[in-house]
Amino acid sequence: MGVDGADGADGALVGRAALVTGASRGIGLAVAEELGAAGAGVCVTARDAEALRAAVGRLRDTGVRAVGVAGSVADPAHLHACVERTTAEFGRIDIVVNNAGTNTPYGPLMEADPQDWSAAFAVNVEAPLRLVQAAWRAWMREHGGAVVNICTEGATHVGPHLGAYLTSKAALLRLTQQLAGELAPSVRVNAVSPGLVRTEMARFVWDGAEPALAAGLPLGRLGEPVDIARAVLWLVSDAAAWVTGADLLVDGGTRVRRARPA
Repeated sequence: MGVDGADGADGALVGRAALVTGASRGIGLAVAEELGAAGAGVCVTARDAEALRAAVGRLRDTGVRAVGVAGSVADPAHLHACVERTTAEFGRIDIVVNNAGTNTPYGPLMEADPQDWSAAFAVNVEAPLRLVQAAWRAWMREHGGAVVNICTEGATHVGPHLGAYLTSKAALLRLTQQLAGELAPSVRVNAVSPGLVRTEMARFVWDGAEPALAAGLPLGRLGEPVDIARAVLWLVSDAAAWVTGADLLVDGGTRVRRARPA
């Protein structure tokens, strides 16, 4: 069973409620905007209280029913507060989008501080599990719903300096599959794995190199947050009612670029 709605277009999520983490900017805010435009009430969360207030204001200015709860997803009490606020405001919680993440510690794993490593997993892996647990107990166990975890195209690769991030996202991808099996058929759990998207978190990769990076992709441009948001919207709508345990790659053709003629 998925979220009611025919096709993921405007109105598809009317009467539903969503909780989106890491939603003061970038992909998270774009997801909140897309879900809200489709009719869902949206609770957003992020660490920066001022930025979160601005995001809630932006959502409300476009007619979205939106509330915000500032705090860190690494704090279990904050996750419960988010679920409580969502259900108090909208009477339900049908959709959870685990977008909040950290790409620290940055650098070789042999130099990674164990506490920083643990902190990365607390945000990127443990928090999504705890949030789904809270939503399950509050609403989804009895009523169903849909969960989307934001992973990364790099979760199946290795690379320099991002070992903690990539390893934790690989764990999140496996968690997605495990939860999909355990929570079916009432709750669908999927992942979206973005390629390089023009966000602040990824600025250190694309800033100053965007033309060359874009030219190397089959679709000729970097991703925008809305590209990922539209994929999330489809996955939580009934257009994807027979999809669970999937990892939807949204990467501009990153994995097929070597097939392009020189």
